[in-house]
Amino acid sequence: MRVPFLITVITTLAASLSACQTMTPEERRAADEQRCLGYGFRRGTDGFATCLQRIDLDRRAESRAQSAELMQSMAWDLNGPYIYRDHWRHHH
Repeated sequence: MRVPFLITVITTLAASLSACQTMTPEERRAADEQRCLGYGFRRGTDGFATCLQRIDLDRRAESRAQSAELMQSMAWDLNGPYIYRDHWRHHH
């Protein structure tokens, strides 16, 4: 039962990694710049830099969310639900 699960996880990770590799960093930067230019920002301005930063932060947040979702799914499949606990509280 665990072998099909591991195959699914490996396939999912491989697909995620290949999706990340479809664009080079230079191509991604050029696409981000075009997006900000499309919003009306001009190169060399604070607004343009902020636009690029927000795109990057959004991409990182999406990556973290996908990773957390995958880990949650793996934990559920292996052991049932995974519950985050407050580590700073005393549990009896």
